Amino acid sequence: LGGKGANLAEMCSIGLSCPPGMTITTEICARFHSEGRELPPGVWDEVLAGLAEMEEAMQLKLGDPQAPLLLSVRSGAAISMPGMMDTVLNLGMNDAVAEGIAARTGNPRFAYDSYRRFLDMFGDVVMGVPHHDFEAELERVKQAKGCVQDTDLSADDLREVVEAFKGVYRRHGSAFPEDPVEQMRLSVYAVFDSWESERAIKYRAINKIQGLAGTAVNVQAMVFGNMGDTSGTGVCFTRDPSNGDKFLYGEYLVNAQGEDVVAGIRTPQPIETMAQALPEAYRELVENTELLERHYRDMQDIEFTVQDGRLYMLQCRSGKRTGLGAVNIAVDLVAEGLVTQEEAVGMVEPGHLDQLLHPQFEDEAAYQPDVLGKGLPASPGAAVGQVVFSAEDAEAMKAAGEKCILVTVDTSPEDVGGMHAAEGVLT
Repeated sequence: LGGKGANLAEMCSIGLSCPPGMTITTEICARFHSEGRELPPGVWDEVLAGLAEMEEAMQLKLGDPQAPLLLSVRSGAAISMPGMMDTVLNLGMNDAVAEGIAARTGNPRFAYDSYRRFLDMFGDVVMGVPHHDFEAELERVKQAKGCVQDTDLSADDLREVVEAFKGVYRRHGSAFPEDPVEQMRLSVYAVFDSWESERAIKYRAINKIQGLAGTAVNVQAMVFGNMGDTSGTGVCFTRDPSNGDKFLYGEYLVNAQGEDVVAGIRTPQPIETMAQALPEAYRELVENTELLERHYRDMQDIEFTVQDGRLYMLQCRSGKRTGLGAVNIAVDLVAEGLVTQEEAVGMVEPGHLDQLLHPQFEDEAAYQPDVLGKGLPASPGAAVGQVVFSAEDAEAMKAAGEKCILVTVDTSPEDVGGMHAAEGVLT
């Protein structure tokens, strides 16, 4: 089922509210590649049967303007691999469905915002149309309308963005597929293709990952965090990953889709302020996180969405942590009676101890007057090197035997080579 599919199945089985969905297994991925990029006989019929079950559960139908079901498509191998296919959200959108959602929700802005996000993601991830071409069109419309933020654009402005985005497809010689079932088929194929993509192969080589059959595909009913002020989305850890302190550590955004939190485009709020903004959902979230920790007997990393005040758990996995966090969490879990001492020792990886022994600045205060820039703390230790601004430059300097620090607005999976080559990364 891959990591993501297995965790979703597990969350459903312990009774958490997850959106209905299906997983196409890693075994199908292996056969897809061995049989010349074709799905084995009967698989697509099973996918359509799974879709019918999701439609029944949500009382919605893919492609029906009156009651449209929208889907998310995600990859998920047995080992978490950044650099696999990015997520596609809002699958099932077309002109008729956008109009239907606008009428149904009484919120045309939401409908066309979802549509333009889908056109961008689907083009970038599935059709190979560069994301920055869509960004350029969005910026052009924003400038023409005198808007600073995406949220300043009206429904009519977003309609204009949608038409501009379709023009981007045409310029790249591909038409946007209006048929939602075809959109789903192309997305499933794109997930399987991503297993053999250059960046996935490079990631597996760097991390010495071998022997996996492939990636699974998770197709799930969409729930919306951007339906107004009683909706939102967020990510949280059941403990602080940097030092292991036992409190909910994370952030969320009211009226936003999942990508907004992770991509850092809007500044999220600390998770504890959700208690005031969405009290019922927050109470349920706290209960769910305690349940998950007891079930998995480890610190969890959780993604969730609140739609109209109702909490949906999107995924959970064992949370990544610093060396200091790993040691403290392991000790606390023993004290709480969740794991034995032997299990706790096994939870601290050699790499965690290595982090605790990382180079540190001897006297940080001495550097304070000369600080040029600050970024988000993502990993421990200190690094020294020449500043470079692209992953390619970082790889080139490493090849030339020079030390460098990669400075970039944000890192994306295709930067994995440069991130590996650099002494440090500042975002």
